[in-house]
Amino acid sequence: MPERITLYTAKICPYAHRVEIALAEAKAQFTRYEIDLQNKPEWCPPSRTVAQTFPQTTPSPESVKLAESLVLVEFVADIFPESGILPKDPVQRAKARFFIEGVSSKLIPAWYGFLLRNAPVEDLYSALEYLQSLLPAEGFVVGEFSIADIAITPFLARARLALINDIGKYPEGEGKKIWANITSGKFARIGKYAKDLFARESFKVTFDEAHVTEALQKLFANLRSQ
Repeated sequence: MPERITLYTAKICPYAHRVEIALAEAKAQFTRYEIDLQNKPEWCPPSRTVAQTFPQTTPSPESVKLAESLVLVEFVADIFPESGILPKDPVQRAKARFFIEGVSSKLIPAWYGFLLRNAPVEDLYSALEYLQSLLPAEGFVVGEFSIADIAITPFLARARLALINDIGKYPEGEGKKIWANITSGKFARIGKYAKDLFARESFKVTFDEAHVTEALQKLFANLRSQ
């Protein structure tokens, strides 16, 4: 396609990270523009945005603007079909989307409920147990790395950082134990899956662990005192 892609994104944001992983898998040429989510420019909508435009700090009125991470991941898959992130087989595509629905409706609410409100950790365990039941014995969700894996990777990565650094509303000192619980024992398959996701080159080149850790610590520093 002749247009240049500009991605307006933020390193801390798991939703925006999905799109960066998709673009990395596609080996796409694009311009990355970092936004401070605590001080967003006036033109920035509530959701993450991709604009097909020439590199600049604000989108052109003539540019095509698209938003929402899962929409954008499939957009990347459509314009870069050689990336392979959208399975060609309709059954595999359906399985990938079914897994994504579980990430959206079960894992994300349970994780943020636990992180921000100290909701029962059992809700998080239940969500992970459900997603684990959808995984094959080895490999990624539908065998090859796909949109399903892209959907969950940024959230597992940030959950790991929050837990091992004891960031969140949950009882102080419990984080490392909980991360161990959700990656071993009855969750050994999720643990192996997470390691495979974190070893993926598209994840490694798009995840700034030090920056995200520091950002999470600043953002949630006072949660336990609230």
